[in-house]
Amino acid sequence: MIRLPKSHRVTPRLPTRRTQLPRILQRIYAAALLLLCMTVIGSLGFYITAADEQANFSDALHMTLITITTVGYGEIIPLTSLGERIFAAFIALTGFGTVTFLFTSLATFFLESDFDYSLRRRRMEKAIKKLSGHYIICGFGRVGRNVAHELQTTSRAFVAIDSDEKLLEEQHEHFPHLLHLYGDATDDDLLLAADIADAAGVFAVTGDDSRNLMIILTARQLNPNIRVVARCHEIRNMAKMKKAGADTVISPDFTGGMRIASSMIRPHVVTFLDEMLRSDHNVRLEEVPISPEHRLLSIGELKQRCPNCVILSIRNQHDFIFNPADNLTLQPGQTLIAMVPPQGRHELLTALS
Repeated sequence: MIRLPKSHRVTPRLPTRRTQLPRILQRIYAAALLLLCMTVIGSLGFYITAADEQANFSDALHMTLITITTVGYGEIIPLTSLGERIFAAFIALTGFGTVTFLFTSLATFFLESDFDYSLRRRRMEKAIKKLSGHYIICGFGRVGRNVAHELQTTSRAFVAIDSDEKLLEEQHEHFPHLLHLYGDATDDDLLLAADIADAAGVFAVTGDDSRNLMIILTARQLNPNIRVVARCHEIRNMAKMKKAGADTVISPDFTGGMRIASSMIRPHVVTFLDEMLRSDHNVRLEEVPISPEHRLLSIGELKQRCPNCVILSIRNQHDFIFNPADNLTLQPGQTLIAMVPPQGRHELLTALS
């Protein structure tokens, strides 16, 4: 059995725990409704009982409440007959039981909420510690979510960091096994908690250039060898981010302008590239660094072992070899660039293993 490197494994699934909160809420609603019914029944009953005593409805309500809670202030409405006392005993026993059940359910609800949250956080932190070769997405807005979607589609593990905890929780519908941390991505402790030491790369894609700059500096300080890709709004800040240590800086405005121009003058090329990025079922351009541990195959042998892969180029230290010949043999230090299906990267790695 071929074992893939940890950096290429699918994002691990978090252990699931069936929460009891909906069931507890149903109990709370039922107990509150029963308590309200008992209060109404008791008030009407005591009001009818006190018809000859000239007591009003306020007295009857007060009598009901002290009976249900067993306070024992004394009988505002005298209970003389056996039937009246049996009715009062029924209200006392049923009402007190309902109040006890209600407050017990409320206490359980708050304890369960805290326990459920703490347990999920602990499991998530353990799952993050097991990662290696993963990616850290700092900022989980629209850009960050698009990055996460591509990583998820190509089976790359990632950890999301954002200061909006509610936003992160809401994304579990689209990313069922999302690993995330809540807080400021410029914080050293938070990036360490995301296991930046074992990460393959960091995406600094918040909506604030100054924050992205700080994320670059912090990431580079914690792991000098990590690859950092940053988002930049102001083109004048791109040089600063490069100097701060970003390997690649992307300006949405600049890239958007280039894409708009390309859509006019080379529409079919842009459509082809868009299909690669937007579809989960078409192709991707992937790169695989060749290491001494890989099997050094010829291009022809690699095509036979990976028939779904289209070998486009080989990157040497200084240049590219486009459309390499079948008799060319791969060498350590080279980077293989191929067109593959979304899961084709694993096929390439398997062929080279």
